[in-house]
Amino acid sequence: MEKSNLLVNGGMKLPIGYRFHPTDEELLLHYLRRKVFGVPLPASVIPELDVFQADPWSLPGNLKEKRYFFGRNWGMTVKTDARKLLVRLLEAYWQGRQIVASFSNHVIGMKKTLIFREGKHSNDSTTQWIMHEYAL
Repeated sequence: MEKSNLLVNGGMKLPIGYRFHPTDEELLLHYLRRKVFGVPLPASVIPELDVFQADPWSLPGNLKEKRYFFGRNWGMTVKTDARKLLVRLLEAYWQGRQIVASFSNHVIGMKKTLIFREGKHSNDSTTQWIMHEYAL
């Protein structure tokens, strides 16, 4: 029987046919909340990475698929400054919305989306580069 190697270049290689496609609610409740409280995760498929220290095109993983990373919890001042710098350098803008639990209709977190634009003017077209940031 063939033994498959699930680690490739420091990241996890999923078995053929496996798709990691969690909902926003699943990401918040089963991954982020567990990570914050130190509870074991259902699967070790999300690596830790400081996304503010890397260009979007140099992040690990397949460029054609969604990629998930746990980032460190920056202090609000540092995080705000880093986000403002990222927006200024990449000509991007943020949109945010609340995530509501399906079983209770209570807000369980926030999802902020960073949308990248081409060009320096607000009427230029957006690109396919999008980053989602989740918070409890």
